[in-house]
Amino acid sequence: MAEAGEKETRSYEESTDESEEDESEEEPKLKYERLSNGVTEILQKDAASCMTVHEKFLALGTHYGKVYLLDVQGNITQKFDVSPVKINQISLDESGEHMGVCSEDGKVQVFGLYSAEEFHETFDCPIKIVAVHPQFVRSHFKQFVTGGKKLLLYERGWMNRWKPSVLHEGEGNIRNIKWRGHLIAWANNMGVKILDMISKQRITNVPRDDISLRPDMYPCSLCWKDNLTLIIGWGNSVKICSVKERHASEMRDLPNRYVEIVFQFDTEFYVSGLAPLCDQLVILSYVKEISEKTEVECCARPRLDIVQPLPESCEEISSDALTVRGFQENECRDYHLEYSEGESLFYIISPRDVVVAKERDQDDHIDWLLEKKKYEEALMAAEISQKTIKKHKILDIGLAYINHLMEKGEYDLAARKCQKILGKNTELWEFEVYKFKEIGQLKAISRYLPRRDPVLKPLIYEMVLHEFLESDYEGFATLIKEWPGDLYNNTIIVQAVVDHLKKDPQNRTLLRTLAELYTYDQRYGRALEIYLTLRHKDVFQLIHKHNLFSSIRDKIVLLMDFDSEKAVDMLLDNEDKISIDRVVEELENRPELQHVYLHKLFKRDHHKGQRYHEKQINLYAEYDRPNLLPFLRDSTHCPLEKALEICQQRNFVEETVYLLSRMGNSRSALKMIMEELQDVDKAIEFAKEQDDGELWEDLILYSIDKPPFITGLLNNIGTHVDPILLIHRIKEGMEIPNLRDSLVKILQDYNLQILLREGCKKILVADSLSLLKKMHRTQMKGVLVDEENICESCLSPILPSDASKSFSVVVFHCRHMFHRECLPVSNTVRN
Repeated sequence: MAEAGEKETRSYEESTDESEEDESEEEPKLKYERLSNGVTEILQKDAASCMTVHEKFLALGTHYGKVYLLDVQGNITQKFDVSPVKINQISLDESGEHMGVCSEDGKVQVFGLYSAEEFHETFDCPIKIVAVHPQFVRSHFKQFVTGGKKLLLYERGWMNRWKPSVLHEGEGNIRNIKWRGHLIAWANNMGVKILDMISKQRITNVPRDDISLRPDMYPCSLCWKDNLTLIIGWGNSVKICSVKERHASEMRDLPNRYVEIVFQFDTEFYVSGLAPLCDQLVILSYVKEISEKTEVECCARPRLDIVQPLPESCEEISSDALTVRGFQENECRDYHLEYSEGESLFYIISPRDVVVAKERDQDDHIDWLLEKKKYEEALMAAEISQKTIKKHKILDIGLAYINHLMEKGEYDLAARKCQKILGKNTELWEFEVYKFKEIGQLKAISRYLPRRDPVLKPLIYEMVLHEFLESDYEGFATLIKEWPGDLYNNTIIVQAVVDHLKKDPQNRTLLRTLAELYTYDQRYGRALEIYLTLRHKDVFQLIHKHNLFSSIRDKIVLLMDFDSEKAVDMLLDNEDKISIDRVVEELENRPELQHVYLHKLFKRDHHKGQRYHEKQINLYAEYDRPNLLPFLRDSTHCPLEKALEICQQRNFVEETVYLLSRMGNSRSALKMIMEELQDVDKAIEFAKEQDDGELWEDLILYSIDKPPFITGLLNNIGTHVDPILLIHRIKEGMEIPNLRDSLVKILQDYNLQILLREGCKKILVADSLSLLKKMHRTQMKGVLVDEENICESCLSPILPSDASKSFSVVVFHCRHMFHRECLPVSNTVRN
């Protein structure tokens, strides 16, 4: 039976799928399956006329007067032969323990499914509807209503007798009744009424909109959404009514409740059934269409729509055409919609078929996404709902997504997704790599191969490297740099690179990559040779990292030629590994490089390379004259005579002046400044530095016949030499440029000196007076004398033990204290 049910489900879904529009991208809200097993057997010989749904079971009525109790899978659990003719309605109470049945021959039965309680009645007309009280199981609610030409209420009274009473009549046959709580809603030929069972008052009448439709062919559909909300569907009109309490001030002779229509709208097709779905509605519609072949109106497949009610219209959420058996022969009255509250299960009943519609779960959502090839969204949905999905696995969806991307030619995206989807599964990684190899796309996946946790077989990485080596040297070099050397067999890759270099021995990319491979293999000597040949920037890092200083003793010139700054810094930082003498010796034939090294050495330490200071004089003179004078000034080890000789040979005046002055020959130095440089400012500056009166005398004598020099002296001599000495020696009639300004400056300098002296004198006097007053105040202060003080002469306490006796004490400002009688000469101390 179960196998047959699965076949029924698959065939129904297939037929429904065929009916959907291929181009539709909107996901359906419901999924469908046929109720099979026992239902299939029943409908092969009989036809369904009605069905009622309880949370525990289903009750199905047929045209041959049978009532079947079914489980939710459609298996028959119980059968009742009620009548030889059509069952019109089955009603269950909320407990599911009592059932009411009515048939076309006027029979009405109400009985307990698990008790002997039973009621039988036969009317003289067909009874279309019966409804038992929702709380029928309780003794004081033993009530049910029937609908034929009259609405009759049956109540069990004294002695278990059933007492009928007419609630309504005179408006045609009653074809539908829904009982919820204390409210009964029914529909007759004129419209829909609601009765309040507490007050036994009818509180509303909702008239039928389209009176042209036959009520027996297009019956009214009623459904209680909750205890106070009634949904009415009739023809192509839908109304949602709310039962409300009337305000006390408005009652008068009116019922204490009234009904307000809160939503009202028309549908495209005829309503065959209604059910609530949260704040939305599920509507079963009967559809007619014009046949393309015969151009005659015929019955089409029924539709199940989900709509969002609006005040005067509705918004369609989804719409599905249902392929039910024999739909071509069905009328609007042949379809019914029942639902199971709380489970979102909807049962579409037709004479030859029962279809169950249920809300789609996350597995169904993922199925639809996969069907539409929306793999990214399907994967995301599976990850979010991984704890609730039962049918799908995230890995399977991910692998399907990768295959889909590869089929579309999006190889890079497929490779990137491998990282997330394959995770740490090495077998799947290797399988996918081979798939990429088969389609010639190993390069696409190379960037995303795992390098740590997990690590694949070395063959995988070697295969990728060989792919790049054959077609992309730069890509190969990038992988070698990025990948750890332990991922692959280094020897194999080295040999492959060497083979390629035989074809192209000057290829810098391959040489650089080979050096990196040698480094991974700890063959640092070979790597260093390649780096030096290429003049590669990583050579210094390689030397430092692997302590290759012993290998570069004979390669110092190469390093200096490549980058002298870095090379010198490295050599100086590692003097203990390569001595200064060894470096100087290696650079003997390259004096310009030798100078760079010794200059840096001198900057770091003025004494380390002292034995080369004499050599450095020539090097500075040849390659770096601007730094010669600073070197001469800072060096205490260079021979001054040798330096003077070199500077004189090269006519380096400033350096010669410095050396002469340092050797004590200030007059010659001054003479050179005056004669060679003819710079009076430098001469004056030199005289100031030496602070020698004889130099000033020589400077005046040299300048006395040179007016520009005299001007310079007048402007600068005032603070070092008495200007009168210079002025007296100026010859009468000599024209001196800017003499007036120079004399004014001398006078100003003199006045400034006088002002400074006076100011200093005032400050000195003020400070002296202030200190004198402070000393006087200090000396006038009292001095504390107590028992702890002693006489500095006799070392006994300064104060007598008997305070009544007279005593005399002498206290000095230095805080020394004496008994007067202990002082050597008493008359030297004044009382």
